[in-house]
Amino acid sequence: MLVVVAPGQGAQSPGFLTPWLDVPGVRDRLEWLSVVSGIDLVEHGTTSDADTIKDTAVAQPLIVGAGLVSLLSLFPHPSTAYSAIGAGAGHSVGEITAAVGAGVLTAEQAMVFVRERGSAMADAAARTATGMSAVLGGDAEVVVTACDAVGLTAANINGAGQIVVAGTQTQLVAFADEPPEGCRVRPLEVAGAFHTEHMAPAVGHLDTLSNAITTHDPRIRLLSNADGRVVHDGRDVLRRLVHQVSNPVRWDLCMETMADLGVTAILEIPPAGTLTGLAKRALPGVETLAVKTPDDLDAAWAMIQAHGTVSDLDSNPTWRMLVAPGKGTFQRTLDAVAGDELPQSTIIGSVDTLRGSTPVHAPHGGVLVEWLVEDGDPVSPGQPLVRLHPISDHSEGVFA
Repeated sequence: MLVVVAPGQGAQSPGFLTPWLDVPGVRDRLEWLSVVSGIDLVEHGTTSDADTIKDTAVAQPLIVGAGLVSLLSLFPHPSTAYSAIGAGAGHSVGEITAAVGAGVLTAEQAMVFVRERGSAMADAAARTATGMSAVLGGDAEVVVTACDAVGLTAANINGAGQIVVAGTQTQLVAFADEPPEGCRVRPLEVAGAFHTEHMAPAVGHLDTLSNAITTHDPRIRLLSNADGRVVHDGRDVLRRLVHQVSNPVRWDLCMETMADLGVTAILEIPPAGTLTGLAKRALPGVETLAVKTPDDLDAAWAMIQAHGTVSDLDSNPTWRMLVAPGKGTFQRTLDAVAGDELPQSTIIGSVDTLRGSTPVHAPHGGVLVEWLVEDGDPVSPGQPLVRLHPISDHSEGVFA
């Protein structure tokens, strides 16, 4: 199974997009995304220096834009990606890239969203002297405990012996002065304490904007930084993108989910290298490829050919609706919440009338996306009651 991953802020380097401009269509796409975002992606990806592209307001649109144009180079016809990629994920701002790849957002929506995200996070970072440090080695639980003791947040738990802590500069100095046993602490050149409470002002701004964004449900399995879970609902993906700004990135849990899904290969899109490096240590035996320049495209296409699978979501519905069999009152009997998996033929409740009661069951089962009625609501024939996401049963070669 092939997993495609998109890196986050810090992966960019001066001139990393220069060789991509020789690929037909890339410059035109970058120029279009530049117009949408209000950021000159061609200039910043080719000639801007390290200090310029380190600026959060520049770095985030640049990383997402680079990912989007490289995805189109890997999959000129996006529909072919849906049938080849087993799962997708992005680290921090890379989740926006992954959301576009999964069909949740359009490229234009993503560029406006990431422009506002980068700008709002830069403004939030300017309010207090904050930063981030990488903690390499040591026991993860011990590191998190030591982090909490001085008021820091374990902002990125990346797995493979890497945790990024974040908070005020005073807290970071205190932590570095007495690091946990067996750890090396390295300050990072970032503008602020991302994925912590210090980013709360940015969350409020993005939350307001998100009310006007139309989404679609993912066409592939999309893993969330929040908890490593596969997210099936487009609105939930957007909510998670908003609140991810002030909450920790659990890339370790994303890699655990990849292992549970049976990943055999991981392909990282530009600016690539960071996530495949983590995967090599955390997922031994999984083939990895960092697509850094167009010279890597032949190897990438070979990996897609070798590890790509036929996605169930490409030829089957991304969700199923259970509807009322007739007019009456809905009586809910199932105690389940969004994300719970329902076995085949689960009875969710009944529609009751003066003449009797008709049970409502989920013949194919699925993952509960949302309840559309409350217990005791009057319902009419065919009225939607609950939305489910289908479950693939690869052992039997069927789609439940």
